[in-house]
Amino acid sequence: MKQHIPNAITLLNVLSGCIATVFAVLNQLEIAALFVFIGITFDFLDGLAARVLKAQGALGLQLDSLADVITSGLVPGIVMFQLFGMSSAGGWNIDTASGLSWADLKVSFLPFLGFLITLASAYRLAKFNIDETQTTSFVGLPTPANALLILSLPLILLYHSNDTLNGIILNPWVLIGLTLLSCYLLNSRIKLFALKFKNWSFKDNALRYIFIIVSLVLLMTIKFLAVPAIIAFYILSSLLSNMTEDSE
Repeated sequence: MKQHIPNAITLLNVLSGCIATVFAVLNQLEIAALFVFIGITFDFLDGLAARVLKAQGALGLQLDSLADVITSGLVPGIVMFQLFGMSSAGGWNIDTASGLSWADLKVSFLPFLGFLITLASAYRLAKFNIDETQTTSFVGLPTPANALLILSLPLILLYHSNDTLNGIILNPWVLIGLTLLSCYLLNSRIKLFALKFKNWSFKDNALRYIFIIVSLVLLMTIKFLAVPAIIAFYILSSLLSNMTEDSE
């Protein structure tokens, strides 16, 4: 019976992703972001439950990746699609109540570039499933981290709104650059540390503790603006750690 508990938690991630997808399509991006966060929480809890219950298995691994394709792959793609639609080159006006005006699709297909994120996420997850080396670290940006990065953009527009910031985020070239950067980071060969603690020693987990403390301070001080900063800090600190290990 206990082997079904982690899988049940994973299915809650699937459900969260499905709900987030609906709200993302309706351009209710704040609610979509909430359910993505809930889904990512379930994604963390299913792995924790599997380790505690010693119920890890091939089925759970496959189901976990399938759930992530929805929550951390499809939803960010739709959100980027919507952001492109809101930009000056979007080709339509999006109303939060009525959703998309499909009649205007003939004007521009640029927003569909957002789904490159979905494709890159699916490819990364497929590689992860057959890669037996990513146990204590990751190669490339994990899909949940990338999802949080993309989902932070509409939240920044909503809670930190000003003309300069809005102009930057909704600039079509910036969105294209972010989409391509996201796809690259997901499938890059950059080695990134994982937040997995084998013990609670500060000496053995100094980088993890520093990352958590810095992340909490940033979240408390600059709120949603902290998310891109945290992702950048995560990548830079991993690169510095890799350089230190190589020099030893």
